[in-house]
Amino acid sequence: MKKRVIALFMSALMVASLTACSSGGASSAGSTSDSASSTGSEEGATGETTQPSGSKILSVQIGPNPETIDPALNSAVDGGNMLLHAFECLLVVDQEGQLAPGQAETWETSEDGLTWTFHLREGLKWSDGSDLTANDFVYSWKRVCDPNVAAPYAETVLSMVAGYKEAIEGNIDALQVAAQDDRTLVVTLSNPCSYFGSLAAFATLSPVQQTTIDTNGDAWATAPETYVSNGPFYMTEWVPDSHIILSKNPNYWNAEAVKLDGIRFALIEDANAAYSAYQTGEVLMIKEVPTEEIPSFANNPDFYVDPIIGTYYISLNLNKEEFQDVRVRQALSLAIDRDYVANTLMQGTYSPASAFIGPGWLDTDGSSFIDKANGGQPYIDNTNYEANLEKAKSLLEEAGYPGGEGFPPITYTTNDASYHTVVLEYLQQAWGELGIDLAPNVVEWSSFTPMRRNGEYDVARNGWVGDYSDPSNMLDVLYSSNGNNDGKFNNKDFDAAMDRSRATLDPAERSQALHDAEDVLMKEVGCIPLAFYNDFWLQSEKITGSWHSPYGYWYFMYADITE
Repeated sequence: MKKRVIALFMSALMVASLTACSSGGASSAGSTSDSASSTGSEEGATGETTQPSGSKILSVQIGPNPETIDPALNSAVDGGNMLLHAFECLLVVDQEGQLAPGQAETWETSEDGLTWTFHLREGLKWSDGSDLTANDFVYSWKRVCDPNVAAPYAETVLSMVAGYKEAIEGNIDALQVAAQDDRTLVVTLSNPCSYFGSLAAFATLSPVQQTTIDTNGDAWATAPETYVSNGPFYMTEWVPDSHIILSKNPNYWNAEAVKLDGIRFALIEDANAAYSAYQTGEVLMIKEVPTEEIPSFANNPDFYVDPIIGTYYISLNLNKEEFQDVRVRQALSLAIDRDYVANTLMQGTYSPASAFIGPGWLDTDGSSFIDKANGGQPYIDNTNYEANLEKAKSLLEEAGYPGGEGFPPITYTTNDASYHTVVLEYLQQAWGELGIDLAPNVVEWSSFTPMRRNGEYDVARNGWVGDYSDPSNMLDVLYSSNGNNDGKFNNKDFDAAMDRSRATLDPAERSQALHDAEDVLMKEVGCIPLAFYNDFWLQSEKITGSWHSPYGYWYFMYADITE
């Protein structure tokens, strides 16, 4: 477990006001259901309770029903957390954040950086006991490029592979990924990519079994009997709105190191229900913590706050006419008091954003990317809100909406969890200062991400947590053709800068291109950065051997439970 950092908390008056405005702010209820400790009972899909004798089952809560747990389609942290326990990529990220062997025992790169060769372990198996070979990776990676699959991460993880452009247009066999033999995978890049090893450890590029998918279609990832995987655990039960159980995979190459018999992911959306389950011992770790309870956790050894690389931001639907004028977008951004949002509303658990790329992202020379951004100055001055607000009013007037006159009412879409509804209520006040009417649209998590992806919103809560520490991982999200570009930001200068960053072999030139891209993004307000993320959660001291990563994941595959 990483070193605990306890945030500073507010005065009693602030706490009282926060509690009043955030009641119900942790979203609609999900079922807490049954067991959680090492010998707890498990509720079957029929509703009957079975007792796996002697089973050591760790019960945790990291989110509600996942939208998908198909590795190619998932783009959410909760789904990703489940995937990293059920699947294993060629490489993995260890407890120190370093790349380590996964399904590949060794790997090497050619001198020109264009050829990556991965040597798979001997005797790899799927969870159903059948052989896993390099050809399974060939199939899986080409599937990510299949336009009929529409994997949101396809461009991010494979655009540097030779043949990608042809593959994404329908000729998936053009992708230069080949099995030299059953244990050797060769990947040819169109240009060197220094962080390609991190991509080889990313869940989107997990192997999936072709026979299972050919037989079951998209439904393969929705039921335990067809959810064939290759990681330390495999799915044995899924009761929607209740739980997903992953059992120890005896066919995993490192099964001897796995101490748990299973992990029970309690599918709870409501933070108060999650906290209740934690208090009763039904679960031993919860990600959803009631925000109104946070001040009481100041001296609680079970409460953790850990920095992660990511940004909480607001997406504007840039296909909407009212957001076409950059002055409108600038006004909406400047009207937000980020210091108040992060340090008061979010109680210091987040940090006020001054850029899109925050702390923790590394420049090409290994230094902090944010230190060199915008000539060393913050893009957003969070020290003088009153001046920012006056500038916002002036910009809105220049755009033809003095005092908000003539600006159409807009709707803010969010799911009801953590601080999301508190932020919504604040934005209604902040943008109300500009004369803009903001209506709430609070939806369940399962509906929220598809709506945002499909552009079914005016303004929406958004956020991104890094999959690896290269800033391109986050900046790519705003590239015009990226599947995760929910706001549909489309700027030729931004795309050109990102294209330069992908093509150059010179680290300094690549660094400059990435900074140029952020310059354009912030000037054009392609999105509105609000706060830099931290993860905060409750975890029992009974859990040993687990860890939390700066990418927002909890690793329980080698954990144990003590009494």
